[in-house]
Amino acid sequence: MSVFLADEQGEPVDLIQLRRLAELVLSEEGYPDETEVTVLLVTDDEMASYNERFLERTGPTDVLAFPVEELMPGVVPDHDHNGPPLAIGDVIVAPAYVGRQATEHDNGFADEMALMVAHGILHLLGYDHIDDDDAELMERRETELLALVGVDRP
Repeated sequence: MSVFLADEQGEPVDLIQLRRLAELVLSEEGYPDETEVTVLLVTDDEMASYNERFLERTGPTDVLAFPVEELMPGVVPDHDHNGPPLAIGDVIVAPAYVGRQATEHDNGFADEMALMVAHGILHLLGYDHIDDDDAELMERRETELLALVGVDRP
């Protein structure tokens, strides 16, 4: 797995743990070693800019996911292992926002960051929470994946 992790903000974050989690999510979902994903950590202002520019929403949010193509949960696309890497998209997280959210939910910052990274990558892989059935599937998968790294989903 190739996880490009860029930290463009000032909150202290365990980058090694987040990279390992991203790799674990992709591996557990059955994606090949040639899979690439970007995780970008940004300030609230930068997140608000992404949110407004791409989703026409005002203000910052915790996580945004920008998939390269539309994928289906649990279905790994065909991939030529001798060809270019399988790029699945970008996950953008605002740690300061996540920190405030963790406090509101009485959750630890590291656990909330882990949830946001797993949540964002699952979005790239086609999971969603538009309706109750999809939300239940996504939350169950988040719980299973986070348990593998010792995190209880709030």
